[in-house]
Amino acid sequence: MPFISRPGIPKNSFVVGNDTIANLITSIRNADMVEKGTVRVTATNITKNIGRILLREGFIEDVREHQEGQKSFLISTSKYRRRKKRTYMTTSKRTSKPGLRIYSNYREIPKVLGGMGIVILSTSQGILTDREARQKKIGGEILCYVW
Repeated sequence: MPFISRPGIPKNSFVVGNDTIANLITSIRNADMVEKGTVRVTATNITKNIGRILLREGFIEDVREHQEGQKSFLISTSKYRRRKKRTYMTTSKRTSKPGLRIYSNYREIPKVLGGMGIVILSTSQGILTDREARQKKIGGEILCYVW
């Protein structure tokens, strides 16, 4: 995330929007485009859970939490293919946004690329993938698609 210099904002601070999920997805996508290996975003419970899901599904190599003073950051490391400089996470898309929430029951959860990608949902039992939500037969808010 670049440093932004504006009146009233300290020079070495990050300007962060309200949508932490979109910040996480966009930061990972931008880092992949410029072949930067690590990404640092503000850590929240949702971003930690999404990071764990991406790690478990094999889209990223490592996720760890870093503490600086009272601020907590999530540092994720991209996972690259052997010979090609391409990541395993080719595309990600934020679906439900703060201005327009999208919900689905477990029968209507979409499949991404015929099951090759994942849908990340926020359910009553926490942040789950589409497969886990279908298995537990619970629906929820569709947060993003990753493939």
